Amino acid sequence: MNADLSMITLISEASLIVKLVMLALLAISLYSWLLIFKKREELNRAKLDADSFEDKFWSGNELNKLYEDISSRPHASRGMEGIFEVGFKEFVRLKKSTSESGKVLDGAQRVMRISLAREIDRLEMSLPFLATAGSTSPYIGLFGTVWGIMNSFRALGNVQQATLGMVAPGIAEALIATAMGLFAAIPAVIAYNRYSHEVERLINRYDTFLEEFYSILQRQHD
Repeated sequence: MNADLSMITLISEASLIVKLVMLALLAISLYSWLLIFKKREELNRAKLDADSFEDKFWSGNELNKLYEDISSRPHASRGMEGIFEVGFKEFVRLKKSTSESGKVLDGAQRVMRISLAREIDRLEMSLPFLATAGSTSPYIGLFGTVWGIMNSFRALGNVQQATLGMVAPGIAEALIATAMGLFAAIPAVIAYNRYSHEVERLINRYDTFLEEFYSILQRQHD
């Protein structure tokens, strides 16, 4: 009698450990795809916001007017806007309280660096999970495969004559775990590499803007 090697049958008849491995890989894969789409939208929005703010900043408008427009918004500023807002606010505050150029500029630069660090944390959020999923999923799948093959060979020890039809279903169901591990890992690795590069470029843009804005504040104070 031919063994039923359909995917559904192989998964349903797999051992408990192999089923748990498959379930874990399925959860990792679904959550990875959720993060991939969410991160794609977040980075696209961050790049558009950066482009829009740079156009406004370098258009020749007064910094006071730009600060008032940004600070009047109901939602918190992010990215370059956030760095500009906290830096200019601190610059104006310190300039009113002291005439020492070093204190004013150092204070403004310090709060901008803090804002930049927070932006870096926000941009890098969820990237560690994608890296972990990409590096560990194949091994989780391999564990399920090894466990399934072990069960197949243990079952063969209880029979007098082994045939290919007896061992094939067990090996096939075990290899599904490896396939699921690769299916979970490959998109996660690709997304992690791509998004890491895009995050690095955004961080460099933020850092460059911070230095340029600091130079402008320095000239204004002088």
